[in-house]
Parts: sequence; structure tokens; C-alpha cells
Amino acid sequence: MIKLIGVNKSYYRNQNILSDINLYIEPGEMVSLVGQSGAGKTTIVKILIGEERATSGTIVIGDWDTTKISRREVPYLRRQIGVIFQDFKLLPKKTLWENVAFALEVCGESKTKIRKVVGSVMRLVGLEDKGHRYPHEVSGGEQQRAAIARALVHQPKILLADEPTGNLDSINANEIIDLLLRINKFGTTVILVTHNREIVNKLKKRVIVIDNGSVVSDREKGKYLL
Repeated sequence: MIKLIGVNKSYYRNQNILSDINLYIEPGEMVSLVGQSGAGKTTIVKILIGEERATSGTIVIGDWDTTKISRREVPYLRRQIGVIFQDFKLLPKKTLWENVAFALEVCGESKTKIRKVVGSVMRLVGLEDKGHRYPHEVSGGEQQRAAIARALVHQPKILLADEPTGNLDSINANEIIDLLLRINKFGTTVILVTHNREIVNKLKKRVIVIDNGSVVSDREKGKYLL
């Protein structure tokens, strides 16, 4: 469950980036968060993962009131939220397997658990035979699959996909969206942040439109009409 109540965000000179955002996302939903560049989508993502704090308002993620957590608690919050980005953010000198395993290694997990979990998520994303390869040796779609596998190692309740198809051709983009749909069917809440009108309209899922820092539309099985 994700709840944003009266969320505002401003930077210097009282410039409002977000204005009175009110959202409620049910567990297990798949939601498209759409809007033009600069609309405020990325700011919402940063607030959800604790990278930035709202100027005012309340943000509840599961059992966490993120407006009250300390910086020390942010890493624990992020284990509940898997995040994937447009630019993959893979470590170039590590293989795909090592990239995925690294997310567990930094948390001090045992080698036995790492082998089990990494093997499982690599199979889920269809990379069980590509783990030995380095990022530059595989396609962009396969790099994004590895990034998704890495985001899933902590079995997050929420997966935030911030423009995950932005650097991909239409074939790879559709494969990534199909993978996100599969993950959603397992019960993971998926928030797709995008400006890709074709993908959003094809999904026929809930669509939340952000414009100029405000929610201007929130429709079940909506379309991207801006």
C-alpha cells in the first residue's frame, strides 16, 4: 500500500515542483504514472525511495511513514522497493550474475543464499544462460533484464520502473513490459513511470497523469491523453 496525502515539494524561491499530491495505490496494483518531462514524475519517485524528502504532507509505504524515518532507516525502506532506471546502472566490470549478486553481498548475505536467489531471479528474467557475460556483451534489453533481476533480489513488495524502456527499441521495450506484467501477477505492486503513450494505452491499466506538479487525472484502465 502506498499513500500520499497532501504532498508538496518545493526548492529555492518557493518554486513548487509538486502541489498537493494525493494518491492511494493498492497492494498488487499496476499503475502507469505519466506526464511530460518536468511534470514532477521523477520527483515523486525520489520521494518514494527516500532520496528526497517532501516539503510537507504524508507518505506511507507499507508500514513506513517515510516522513518520519531517519537516514539510517532509508536502506531498509529501499529493500521493500525495487527500482529500475532508463540507463540500467549496471557495473561495467562485473558480469550480469555479479551485478545481481552484488545487491545481496553488500547486505552481508551468505554465499549459499546468494547463489539460490540470484539463480532464481536470473531464470525469472530469462538470463539463466547469460550470467557470465558483461554488460557490454549483451543487448540493451538484456541489460535491463539484469537490472530488473537485481531489483528483485530482496523480494520487494513494490517495483518502481522509471522510464525502463526509454533506451530500448520497440521489440525490447514490449518484452520488458511483458516481464513487468508477469512480475505484477506474482503480487508485486508495479509503478511504471513513463511518457511512452503507446505502451501505456496498450496496458489498459490504471493511469495517473501528472502535469505541472499536480495530479490532473487518475483513471482505472485509462489512457495517456496528454
